[in-house]
Amino acid sequence: MARRRGLRRLAVLLLTLALAAGGIYTAAYFVQRSETLVSERCTATAGDRTGELAPDQAANAALITAAAVRRGLPARAATIALATAMQESKLRNIGHGDQAGPDSRGLFQQRPSQGWGTEAQIMDPYYAVNAFYDALVKIPGYETLDITDAAQQVQRSAYPKAYAQHEEMGRAFASGLTGQTPAGVQCTLRSPTAGGNSATVVTDLDQAYGGVDAQVDGDTLVVDAGGALGWSVAAWAVANAKDLAVTRVEVAGRTWDRPGGDGWQAAGVQDGQVRITVRKDDAGT
Repeated sequence: MARRRGLRRLAVLLLTLALAAGGIYTAAYFVQRSETLVSERCTATAGDRTGELAPDQAANAALITAAAVRRGLPARAATIALATAMQESKLRNIGHGDQAGPDSRGLFQQRPSQGWGTEAQIMDPYYAVNAFYDALVKIPGYETLDITDAAQQVQRSAYPKAYAQHEEMGRAFASGLTGQTPAGVQCTLRSPTAGGNSATVVTDLDQAYGGVDAQVDGDTLVVDAGGALGWSVAAWAVANAKDLAVTRVEVAGRTWDRPGGDGWQAAGVQDGQVRITVRKDDAGT
């Protein structure tokens, strides 16, 4: 009888362990399955204006806007640049042109034959963005011109009215990425599949903004920046989160966490610093 009771207990234990293992497997499968169903996108909201971009487009939008911040240009300049690049290349650094400009290249489809630079220069996004701004700031009163007029005077496009369709997106992202609208930019992303590198974030951030005071603390980068600049850096980090394996951004009482896709949440983070955390690589470094 005692032996029979012992066998029953063993059977119950084995069944419990099997169910637990099955539950863990089911939960893991559900999480993995849920990750594949995540629609990756970045959104911007500024007042009643909204815009949505794919993560690679948002990263280019952040680069374009950071260049304006670095040069001390108004958010309007970034709006014009974003609307122009969206029309010309869908905010992607493409290496081909079209029938209107077979030698057009890059974010702004600039043409070597029209004096924009060499093909290699134009395909460098940093060069292309600054070349656009160099031309834009020479236009008297560009800040008050309609986007179509300002963009057309720079681009000399065969379709000058087409820029207007991207104005709402341009204004929403320019406002968020310049820090004029705090927490205005957020991205919904899957979990990173590989580790990131804080030093790489420092390099990219310095190239974008120039002279940023940043220190690496393990897998977290601490940037001394507050106010609009702090929010601009934070939005830049969120927009680049996919490529740089960023998992968390903290600034001025708010936190963006990559898992969950819940946007900016309240947190006990003081203004004056931006903390950017990346996923550790497999070696734990």
